Amino acid sequence: MTTTKPPAPKTTSAFMVQAALSFAVSVSAVAYAIAHLPGDGWIRGFLTIGMLYVVTSTFTLSKCVRDHQEASAVVSRVDQARLERLLAEHDPFRQPGQLH
Repeated sequence: MTTTKPPAPKTTSAFMVQAALSFAVSVSAVAYAIAHLPGDGWIRGFLTIGMLYVVTSTFTLSKCVRDHQEASAVVSRVDQARLERLLAEHDPFRQPGQLH
């Protein structure tokens, strides 16, 4: 009996670097804009808290998406194992009522 694994998603190191740099640049740009915004300090503080809320909720959402993907991969592997077991036990030449 052979087991086949679903193909693992291939994330290259270049893509990881690009994603990290993109995140760092975007957060830095927004932080710089908030710091140099004309107006009172409470406005900048409110926008800073809003930016932090967006960042943390983005991490939470990405974790939920990853967990959902991993859970569906586990279900897929269990279903594949059940199918392989049924196919291995199936004997097309067995007569009805005949024991193994």
